[in-house]
Amino acid sequence: MIPEAPEFALPQSKDALQSRRGALITLEGGEGVGKSTQLRLIVDQLRRAGFEAIATREPGGSPGAEILRQTLLSGVLKPLGSAAEALLFAAARIDHIDVTIEPALAAGVFVVSDRFSDSTRAYQGALGSLDPRFLRALERITLGSLRPDLTLVLDLPAQTGLARAARRRGPEEASDRFEGESLRFHESLRAAFLEIATAEPERCVVIDAGQPEAAVTRAIWDAISLRLLKGRVQESADSSVHGIFSQTASALGDCAEGAPVHGG
Repeated sequence: MIPEAPEFALPQSKDALQSRRGALITLEGGEGVGKSTQLRLIVDQLRRAGFEAIATREPGGSPGAEILRQTLLSGVLKPLGSAAEALLFAAARIDHIDVTIEPALAAGVFVVSDRFSDSTRAYQGALGSLDPRFLRALERITLGSLRPDLTLVLDLPAQTGLARAARRRGPEEASDRFEGESLRFHESLRAAFLEIATAEPERCVVIDAGQPEAAVTRAIWDAISLRLLKGRVQESADSSVHGIFSQTASALGDCAEGAPVHGG
């Protein structure tokens, strides 16, 4: 469960690694691509590598945003227009940023989020009911100067992802607001995420989520190591940066091989 009001005090022993602002890593993709499992593994391994890290999610991630999450995903707002729904997602995101993300980043913490602003662009784009200019303006207002430092787009054919999501839920549990949409919607959703990744390669890395889970985990850690960590780790006489990354990637793979697929 995501803490409602996390404390972001850092141990003094980690000053060498926490000497700058934290980083925001976001996990994106369609239903059932495995974000929840990978989120946990990323946070665990960042901590093992000596970094302070927290897990969060959208919609949600703060007390106010979690209340909005329950409403947004329940389906009770379907009678609302798309613009009104997008504004509610934006309200949840603003609270999430103000209460959880920005304080953590300012304290040098790595924030790893299951979904962020790209999900609004992709989901609303797949629904096709809002002017892209409206969505871009809403994103500018909501995020201000904040942007993810790294976005990992977990990619999987829509039908495969939906089957995974159904297995994760079990026969007695109802699908949420978006899982219940048509296959055509989910195919459009996948295309929207890939379009975002293609347009912003400096920020986004596409990960093939159809690989064995350990391979997915290693690909994710390679991207994090290459793009975010090398400049933050101080080399010493007995431990090279490359060695730290190689050992951590190996440990991540070992963890993933024994972990179940949770979807997400």
